[in-house]
Amino acid sequence: MSIGEGAGTDFSTMRGRDYPTIRQFTVFLENRVGQLMEMVRRFEGSSVRIVALTISDSTECALVRFLLSDPEAGREILERAGLAIVESDLIGVELPDRPQPLLQVCTALLAAEINITQVYPLLVRPASRPAVALMVDNIEHALETLESKGFHTINEDELKQLE
Repeated sequence: MSIGEGAGTDFSTMRGRDYPTIRQFTVFLENRVGQLMEMVRRFEGSSVRIVALTISDSTECALVRFLLSDPEAGREILERAGLAIVESDLIGVELPDRPQPLLQVCTALLAAEINITQVYPLLVRPASRPAVALMVDNIEHALETLESKGFHTINEDELKQLE
Protein backbone atom coordinates (compact mmCIF):
# COMPACT_ATOMS: atom_id res chain seq x y z
CA MET A 1 0.00 0.00 0.00
CA SER A 2 1.10 3.56 -0.57
CA ILE A 3 2.23 5.39 2.52
CA GLY A 4 2.34 9.09 3.23
CA GLU A 5 0.37 12.27 3.05
CA GLY A 6 -1.86 12.44 0.01
CA ALA A 7 -1.27 8.79 -0.85
CA GLY A 8 -5.00 8.11 -0.95
CA THR A 9 -5.22 6.18 2.31
CA ASP A 10 -7.76 7.11 4.96
CA PHE A 11 -6.33 4.77 7.55
CA SER A 12 -5.10 5.81 10.97
CA THR A 13 -1.98 3.63 10.84
CA MET A 14 -0.31 1.28 8.40
CA ARG A 15 -1.52 -1.72 10.42
CA GLY A 16 -4.53 0.01 11.95
CA ARG A 17 -7.89 -1.61 12.46
CA ASP A 18 -9.25 -0.19 9.22
CA TYR A 19 -6.41 -1.49 7.08
CA PRO A 20 -8.10 -2.99 4.01
CA THR A 21 -6.20 -6.28 4.00
CA ILE A 22 -6.14 -9.18 6.41
CA ARG A 23 -2.99 -10.75 7.81
CA GLN A 24 -2.05 -14.32 7.14
CA PHE A 25 0.33 -16.06 9.50
CA THR A 26 2.48 -18.87 8.19
CA VAL A 27 3.98 -21.22 10.77
CA PHE A 28 6.61 -23.83 9.99
CA LEU A 29 5.98 -27.11 11.84
CA GLU A 30 7.72 -30.45 11.86
CA ASN A 31 5.68 -32.95 9.90
CA ARG A 32 4.83 -35.25 12.76
CA VAL A 33 1.69 -36.35 14.57
CA GLY A 34 0.19 -33.80 16.96
CA GLN A 35 2.05 -30.69 15.78
CA LEU A 36 -1.04 -29.00 14.35
CA MET A 37 -3.06 -29.68 17.49
CA GLU A 38 -0.25 -28.30 19.62
CA MET A 39 -0.23 -25.09 17.60
CA VAL A 40 -4.03 -24.73 17.58
CA ARG A 41 -4.14 -25.37 21.32
CA ARG A 42 -1.96 -22.27 21.87
CA PHE A 43 -5.10 -20.16 21.34
CA GLU A 44 -7.12 -22.08 23.94
CA GLY A 45 -8.27 -19.80 26.74
CA SER A 46 -7.83 -16.67 24.63
CA SER A 47 -10.41 -14.77 22.61
CA VAL A 48 -8.36 -15.36 19.42
CA ARG A 49 -10.07 -17.64 16.92
CA ILE A 50 -8.67 -19.23 13.80
CA VAL A 51 -11.00 -18.03 11.04
CA ALA A 52 -9.25 -19.65 8.05
CA LEU A 53 -6.68 -22.42 7.71
CA THR A 54 -4.73 -24.26 5.04
CA ILE A 55 -1.83 -26.69 5.27
CA SER A 56 0.89 -27.57 2.76
CA ASP A 57 3.07 -30.42 3.87
CA SER A 58 6.17 -32.20 2.69
CA THR A 59 8.12 -35.13 4.06
CA GLU A 60 9.91 -33.12 6.73
CA CYS A 61 7.83 -29.99 7.46
CA ALA A 62 4.43 -28.45 7.07
CA LEU A 63 3.48 -24.88 6.31
CA VAL A 64 0.35 -23.93 8.19
CA ARG A 65 -1.27 -20.75 6.90
CA PHE A 66 -4.10 -19.18 8.83
CA LEU A 67 -6.06 -16.02 9.57
CA LEU A 68 -6.92 -14.97 13.10
CA SER A 69 -9.82 -12.98 14.52
CA ASP A 70 -7.32 -10.76 16.39
CA PRO A 71 -3.97 -10.70 14.56
CA GLU A 72 -2.16 -8.57 17.17
CA ALA A 73 -3.07 -10.82 20.09
CA GLY A 74 -2.49 -13.88 17.92
CA ARG A 75 1.02 -12.78 16.95
CA GLU A 76 1.84 -12.29 20.62
CA ILE A 77 0.68 -15.84 21.43
CA LEU A 78 2.70 -17.31 18.56
CA GLU A 79 5.83 -15.35 19.48
CA ARG A 80 5.58 -16.41 23.14
CA ALA A 81 5.38 -20.01 21.94
CA GLY A 82 8.66 -19.50 20.08
CA LEU A 83 7.15 -20.48 16.74
CA ALA A 84 8.76 -19.25 13.52
CA ILE A 85 6.12 -17.12 11.81
CA VAL A 86 5.84 -15.12 8.62
CA GLU A 87 3.14 -12.49 8.09
CA SER A 88 1.62 -11.72 4.70
CA ASP A 89 -1.20 -9.48 3.54
CA LEU A 90 -4.21 -11.08 1.89
CA ILE A 91 -7.52 -9.81 0.63
CA GLY A 92 -10.70 -11.11 2.18
CA VAL A 93 -13.68 -10.99 -0.14
CA GLU A 94 -17.30 -11.97 0.37
CA LEU A 95 -18.68 -14.11 -2.41
CA PRO A 96 -21.83 -12.65 -3.96
CA ASP A 97 -25.11 -14.52 -3.84
CA ARG A 98 -25.03 -15.28 -7.56
CA PRO A 99 -24.24 -18.34 -9.65
CA GLN A 100 -20.51 -19.16 -9.76
CA PRO A 101 -19.36 -16.40 -7.37
CA LEU A 102 -15.72 -17.54 -7.30
CA LEU A 103 -15.66 -17.49 -11.09
CA GLN A 104 -16.85 -13.87 -10.96
CA VAL A 105 -14.02 -12.92 -8.57
CA CYS A 106 -11.44 -14.70 -10.74
CA THR A 107 -12.82 -13.12 -13.92
CA ALA A 108 -12.64 -9.61 -12.42
CA LEU A 109 -9.03 -10.13 -11.31
CA LEU A 110 -7.99 -11.75 -14.61
CA ALA A 111 -9.44 -8.83 -16.58
CA ALA A 112 -7.20 -6.54 -14.47
CA GLU A 113 -4.23 -8.89 -15.07
CA ILE A 114 -3.91 -9.73 -11.39
CA ASN A 115 -2.51 -13.14 -10.51
CA ILE A 116 -3.96 -15.14 -7.59
CA THR A 117 -1.25 -17.14 -5.81
CA GLN A 118 -3.28 -18.54 -2.90
CA VAL A 119 -6.95 -18.91 -2.12
CA TYR A 120 -8.81 -20.63 0.68
CA PRO A 121 -12.21 -20.27 2.38
CA LEU A 122 -12.90 -18.61 5.69
CA LEU A 123 -14.21 -21.02 8.30
CA VAL A 124 -16.20 -18.28 9.99
CA ARG A 125 -18.06 -15.93 7.74
CA PRO A 126 -18.65 -12.21 8.28
CA ALA A 127 -22.30 -11.29 7.66
CA SER A 128 -23.02 -15.06 7.32
CA ARG A 129 -21.92 -14.97 3.67
CA PRO A 130 -19.33 -17.24 2.10
CA ALA A 131 -15.92 -15.59 1.91
CA VAL A 132 -12.42 -16.39 0.71
CA ALA A 133 -8.92 -15.18 1.48
CA LEU A 134 -6.83 -14.33 -1.59
CA MET A 135 -3.12 -13.71 -1.98
CA VAL A 136 -2.52 -11.71 -5.12
CA ASP A 137 0.49 -10.20 -6.83
CA ASN A 138 -0.82 -6.62 -6.61
CA ILE A 139 -2.95 -5.97 -3.53
CA GLU A 140 -3.71 -2.30 -4.18
CA HIS A 141 -4.87 -2.90 -7.75
CA ALA A 142 -6.86 -5.99 -6.70
CA LEU A 143 -8.68 -4.05 -3.96
CA GLU A 144 -9.54 -1.26 -6.40
CA THR A 145 -10.70 -3.78 -9.01
CA LEU A 146 -12.88 -5.81 -6.66
CA GLU A 147 -14.45 -2.76 -5.07
CA SER A 148 -15.15 -1.19 -8.50
CA LYS A 149 -16.94 -4.43 -9.50
CA GLY A 150 -19.14 -4.27 -6.38
CA PHE A 151 -17.44 -6.96 -4.28
CA HIS A 152 -17.26 -6.42 -0.53
CA THR A 153 -13.74 -6.81 0.82
CA ILE A 154 -13.22 -7.82 4.43
CA ASN A 155 -10.92 -5.99 6.83
CA GLU A 156 -9.42 -7.09 10.14
CA ASP A 157 -12.13 -5.31 12.14
CA GLU A 158 -14.74 -7.57 10.58
CA LEU A 159 -12.72 -10.65 11.57
CA LYS A 160 -12.42 -9.33 15.11
CA GLN A 161 -16.20 -9.04 15.33
CA LEU A 162 -16.39 -12.80 14.80
CA GLU A 163 -14.99 -13.40 18.28
